[in-house]
Amino acid sequence: MADILTTPRITILDDPARAAAEEISALLDETPSAVLGLATGGTMIPVYRRIAEGCAASRMSLARTTTFNLDEYVGLPPRHRQSYHHFMTEHLVNQSDMNPARMHLPDGAAPDPDAEAARYEAMIARQGPIDLQLLGIGANGHIGFNEPGSPGDSRTRVVELTARTRRDNARYFAPGEPVPTHAITMGIATILAARRIVLLATGSGKAQAIASLLEGVPRSDCPASFLLRHRQVHLLLDPAAASLIRR
Repeated sequence: MADILTTPRITILDDPARAAAEEISALLDETPSAVLGLATGGTMIPVYRRIAEGCAASRMSLARTTTFNLDEYVGLPPRHRQSYHHFMTEHLVNQSDMNPARMHLPDGAAPDPDAEAARYEAMIARQGPIDLQLLGIGANGHIGFNEPGSPGDSRTRVVELTARTRRDNARYFAPGEPVPTHAITMGIATILAARRIVLLATGSGKAQAIASLLEGVPRSDCPASFLLRHRQVHLLLDPAAASLIRR
């Protein structure tokens, strides 16, 4: 059967982080116990800062929210400073009223990463569906750690990171500190099971990936293009990230 494709809603503005936080706040006003899918990386830091400010001002609350993160590095325990568990604790849990027991990430230090990936997928299925999935996008079009070549029907699994992704992420590690070679990531089909998806992209370094996403055909060389199969995707872009959109 041929894909039924949709055109994402696109909003171009100078402060997409504020818009993302406002979209999450509106959802939590309606459904305080919503399930959120969360992401990490530099693009997300201002989003979580806005959310923390909203919690501090009692404009929103994460107290009843359940969250599932997209991914985690294999080999990094939760307390490692470069783990995504540590990232979320530092940038969101410690800055808001979020209940840490409701925050879920894959265990990067699990003795059997494949079994951990299966456990995490089952947990998402049991407590989901995810009401709103927050995404960033890699310069090579990856979402989560679904690198180019990832199939559209993939579920949570262990993946090998490309040299480009490891090089891009090396800035978060100390000089000489090895960047992990593998990660546990939600699969593309896991992401597409969310009710709503919000993708943020900022800077000219993401412009080509955004343009490739919108070329009109889902394909594995640009994993983000599989978002065209979803009926509710909102792209929040700054002008630089939107600069190569052809329409």
